[in-house]
Amino acid sequence: MPMDFKTALFYILSAILVIAALRVVTSRNPVHAALFLVLAFFNASGLWLLLQAEFLAIALIVVYVGAVMVLFLFVVMMLDINLERLRQGFWNNLWLGGPIAVLMVVEMIAVLSTRSFGLEALPAPAAAAADYSNTKALGVAIYTEYVYPFELASVILLVALIAAVALNLRQRKDTKQMNPAEQVAVKAKDRVRIVSMPVEKD
Repeated sequence: MPMDFKTALFYILSAILVIAALRVVTSRNPVHAALFLVLAFFNASGLWLLLQAEFLAIALIVVYVGAVMVLFLFVVMMLDINLERLRQGFWNNLWLGGPIAVLMVVEMIAVLSTRSFGLEALPAPAAAAADYSNTKALGVAIYTEYVYPFELASVILLVALIAAVALNLRQRKDTKQMNPAEQVAVKAKDRVRIVSMPVEKD
């Protein structure tokens, strides 16, 4: 049975995605690991395009590849990371990480198993109309039926962002600190001084 182009593209993207994901966790250089993660994101975006999930594919490229991974690359390249020091406690924590990894694999197999959740009894999805847009349907669902959970998630993310900034705000002697209360209380006479100088004539 000949393989069509869509199926062949699926296998190619899936193979590159699996290889890139393996290289992320096995690469010794953190910069190389971040670049392989970018490659994995691109291939995952291609798979979502094959599933006609255009919004998720574009969001993955714009948000993760365009913003998050660029930030990761800048941080990794600017920091002086001691790789030997990072690998010192790897084997000491293997007794805890090994069973957790096995448990995660078992859970993934249970979730993907159709017999566990009776997915084989679900009816086939109806064919979508020619002018159907899943991005529009997703937007309508988020801002109508799920508007309160969406707003709650945004508030939680905002609180997490503020907490991260507050935790990293440390009083250091080698950096200049500003007190907003003192800046607001400053008056013009505290900043401007008028000096009377004699006029010089030629």
